[in-house]
Amino acid sequence: MTGGSDFLQLDGSRVRRGERTTWLAARLRNAIADGTLPVGARLPATRVLAVELGFSRGTVSEAYRRLADEGLIEARAGAGSTVAARPGGPPPAVARAEPSRGITTPTGSPVEPAGGTDRAAVIDLAAGLPDLASFPRAAWLRAERAVLATASARQLGYGPPQGVPELREQLAAWLGRSRGVVATPDRIVITSGVSGALSLLAQVLRDRGVDAVALEDPGAEGNRTVLGQWLPRLPPVPVDEHGLDTAVLSRSGAGAVLVTPAHQYPTGVVLSPARRRSLLAWAASRDGLVIEDDYDAEYRYDRAPVRAVQPLSPQTVAYTASVSKTLAPGLRLGWLVPPDHLRAPLVRLRWASDLGSPVLPQLTLARLLAEGVLERHLRAMRTRHRARRDAVVSALRRWLPDCPVLGVAAGLHVLVLLPNGQDDAEIAARARAHGVLVRPLSRHRIAPGRPGLVVNYAGHHPERLDAAVGVLARVIDRSRRRPAAPRAAPRRPPPP
Repeated sequence: MTGGSDFLQLDGSRVRRGERTTWLAARLRNAIADGTLPVGARLPATRVLAVELGFSRGTVSEAYRRLADEGLIEARAGAGSTVAARPGGPPPAVARAEPSRGITTPTGSPVEPAGGTDRAAVIDLAAGLPDLASFPRAAWLRAERAVLATASARQLGYGPPQGVPELREQLAAWLGRSRGVVATPDRIVITSGVSGALSLLAQVLRDRGVDAVALEDPGAEGNRTVLGQWLPRLPPVPVDEHGLDTAVLSRSGAGAVLVTPAHQYPTGVVLSPARRRSLLAWAASRDGLVIEDDYDAEYRYDRAPVRAVQPLSPQTVAYTASVSKTLAPGLRLGWLVPPDHLRAPLVRLRWASDLGSPVLPQLTLARLLAEGVLERHLRAMRTRHRARRDAVVSALRRWLPDCPVLGVAAGLHVLVLLPNGQDDAEIAARARAHGVLVRPLSRHRIAPGRPGLVVNYAGHHPERLDAAVGVLARVIDRSRRRPAAPRAAPRRPPPP
């Protein structure tokens, strides 16, 4: 068995078997950071490098995958792996920070502060994204080429503002078998993501005299911003361990409500059966509308996903979802299944806004659905995301044992509650200064409440997640020890 390679003069002969992946990834990462491997440089094929090092091919493939997850290399079918980006400094796992500038995690891995590093060296746990490095590029490209090769002149013209029939047909079948949604193709409206659906609904509701849409509190800040562009009132409704408090909803005076029942954002709770019944009873009693944002519902890791609310009352629920959490938000493709009486005005408004969504991406997605590509992709992503959720939950419980971790085993994020009296915005700012981005729970609140941090884990390997949680643990510990009312001329505590 050989133990060395001419490539970077790598010698793995003395590396223990269980540490080979981490060692190889670190050596390649360093070579990219110091310019030894410039952007565009091609890496050896995994099979070749494995033979030269005497490693298994799976070990080399996993090291490459970790670097791809970090955005440092890119793998293309038929072209191998090449360097895609160079970080401004060594990433967390191998950084060499000055004690006065960096912060060391409980595992001993120092992390550079964000102020002097490139974005690639930052661990971003604030963005609610899936593992975009695993986007099925080859499958999308094949489907897009097939569409271009077979699309008729009619299909390349202006598409229907409601969406192309091919995609609506595939979505009707997909939503029926995966989420239980009652939707024939003629009932589906293609939108620019969930945000596009909310904008359409808000304008149609406003034109019909509805001036208030109730929102979950805490709830997605982005949804609140979108609806606030069109409606004067957004009364908050608290969320507890059973989901939206429907008793408070009944007193809100709202004509509609936006909910995330399958996996509430950001608390991670599931709307209980009793609350579902109460929600639909509220809608029926006042001719109200339930807007169901089926947020990351496809990702449930301990059991089958909870079915949508819409099939229980299709004429009082407007169901919306998108590919932002299953494929990529950059596609800007979503869908809306409204009650029948709202469909015509929604389609008219869609036409008046921008004539509808681009045709080619719709036809490409329709082909991926027809060929089962999306389902296979989701199965692979569930496995990967579940491993990353397990890793971040384990790290949080190990390093922050007194900070509860909320949320069912689902989705792309967890919620970490902080002790009362902590300032989650300040903690998030201090973590950012040390290279870790998290979102404070207070950003998603309307009324005051317990502080916390929303941690999105899907885009990072478990080792990077452990390093990031170590940073959070030190930052939170320092925050706890800061005096609430310092005396005159206090001694400033040293940085973490």
